[in-house]
Amino acid sequence: MMAIPAGAPSPMVPSATTEEPQHERAAQRSAGGAIARNAAHLVMGQAVTTVLAVLLSAALGRSLGAGDFGLLFLIQSMAQFAFVVVEWGQLQYVVREVAKDAGQAGLLLGSSLALRVAGTVLLTALTVVGAWAFGYDGRTQGLAALLMAAMLPFVLAQAFALVFRGRERMEYESFVSMLNKAGTLGLTLLALWFGSGLSGAILAQGAAGLVALAAAAFLVRRLDLGPIRATGTGARRILAGGAPIVVMSVAIAGHGYIEAIVLSKMGSAESIGWFGAARVILGTLIAPATILGSSAYPRLSRAAHDPAGFRAELQVAIRPLLGLAVLGAVGTYLFAPGAVQLIYGAESFGPAATILQVFAPGLLLLFLDILFGSAVLAVGRPVPLAIGKVVNIAASTVLAVVLVPLCQERWGNGGIGIALAFCASELIMFATATWLLPRGTLGVAAALDAGRSLLAGAVTLVIFLALPSLPLLVGAPLCVVVFVTLAAATGLVRPSELGAIAAKVRSRIAGG
Repeated sequence: MMAIPAGAPSPMVPSATTEEPQHERAAQRSAGGAIARNAAHLVMGQAVTTVLAVLLSAALGRSLGAGDFGLLFLIQSMAQFAFVVVEWGQLQYVVREVAKDAGQAGLLLGSSLALRVAGTVLLTALTVVGAWAFGYDGRTQGLAALLMAAMLPFVLAQAFALVFRGRERMEYESFVSMLNKAGTLGLTLLALWFGSGLSGAILAQGAAGLVALAAAAFLVRRLDLGPIRATGTGARRILAGGAPIVVMSVAIAGHGYIEAIVLSKMGSAESIGWFGAARVILGTLIAPATILGSSAYPRLSRAAHDPAGFRAELQVAIRPLLGLAVLGAVGTYLFAPGAVQLIYGAESFGPAATILQVFAPGLLLLFLDILFGSAVLAVGRPVPLAIGKVVNIAASTVLAVVLVPLCQERWGNGGIGIALAFCASELIMFATATWLLPRGTLGVAAALDAGRSLLAGAVTLVIFLALPSLPLLVGAPLCVVVFVTLAAATGLVRPSELGAIAAKVRSRIAGG
C-alpha cells in the first residue's frame, strides 16, 4: 500500500504540467493527503486483523479438519448473506450522509442499531428455514442459528464504524476491528483447547463481539454526536436510502451463498473445506483494494457533482491499485502452494492451492471492480451496477453448475470449477463498472499505467518460473522486490514517491 504524504504529488497520475487546471492539481494534492491518512489507519488495522484472521483460520482448519471447516464455511456463507440484508446498504448510505452532514450522525446511528437488531431476529428465522428447505440436517440448521446470534454484537459495533468512517476517524474503526479479531482468536484458541469444537468457536466469536461493541460505544462519545436516538423517521430514511444499494450488496453476498450451495451439492465435503481455505487467503489478498475503495469513498461522495474533483479523487487511487493487483495475481500463482502448506498444512488442505492459482487472473479484474464499484455508488448509480451484478451472478452460476461436477470428476476438486466460473464472469462486472463511471473519468494515463503494471508482472512471472522453487518466506519477499524494481523501471513507481513513502513511514514510527 502506497502512503501519500499530504501535499506531495500524487503517485497515481502523471506529474502536473502547466497545461493542467490549477484547481485540479490542488484537488489531487488535497485528495492524496486525506486518502493517505484514512488509508494509513485502515492499513494498520487491516494488517493486524489479517494476521489474526489467518492465525484463526489456521487454528480452525487444523483443529476441525476439512469436513467441519467446510461446514463452518457453509454456515458462514448463509450468515453473511443474511447480514447483508440486515445491513441494508447502510455502509454506503450512512457513511455518505454523515460525510455530507455530521449533524445527522446521532439519528442515523440510533436508527441503524434498532434496524440491525430487528433484522437479525427476522433473518435468523429465515436462515434456518432456508437451510431446512435446501435439505441440510438439524446440526447445520442449529449451528447457522447459533452463528447468527454470535455475530450480532459485532454487527452492532459496525454501525458505530459507519459514523467513524463518515467522520473520517478511521483509527477508531481500525481499533474496534482489531480488538474484535484479537478477542476472537484468543477465545477461540481457548475453546479449541478445551475441546468444544465448532460450537465453542462460534460462541467465542460472540463473546469477542460484545467486547468490540463496548469499545465502539465508548469511542463514539468522543465525537460529540449529541443524543443517539432511534426514530421511525430515521429508520425510514435508512430503508429508503439504502434500498437501491442493498440490491447490489445482496447480489454480491448472494454470489458467495450460491457458490457455497452449488459446491456443497455437487462437490465433496472436503472440496468445500478446500474452497473455504482458498477464500480466506483470497480475502487477505484483496484487502488493499478494499482499503483503497473505503478510504476514497467519503471523498468521492462529496465530489460526486464536481467532475474535475471526482476525477482527481479517483485517479489518486488507481495507479497503486493496478500495481498491487498485478503483484497479487503473480504472487498468488507462484506461492499459493507454500501459503496453503504454511497456514493449513498440505496433507489436509493441499488442493486449496490449485483453487487459489486458478483464482489468480481474476484478482486483476476484482481489484479494479472494487474501486470502480465504490466510485459508481458515490455518483448515485447503484441500480444499474446491481443489474450488472445480477447478470454476473447468473453467468457465474450457470458456469459453476457445469464446471463443478466436471472438475470434481476429473480432479476430485469441485472448487476449481467455482474459481473458473468466477474468473470468466468477472469480465461482466468490469465492463459494467467501467461503462457506468462518469464520462472522462478514465483516460490515457490509466491505460498507460495498466500497461506498465502488466509488463512488470509478466517479467516477474517469467523470472520466477525460470528459477528453482523457493520457500515461501524467501520467495514472496523477493518477488515483491523484483516487481517493485521493474515497476520503477517502467515508470509505474517513481523513486521520489518511494522516498516520500519511506519518509512518511519514518515519521509515523517516530511519532508513535
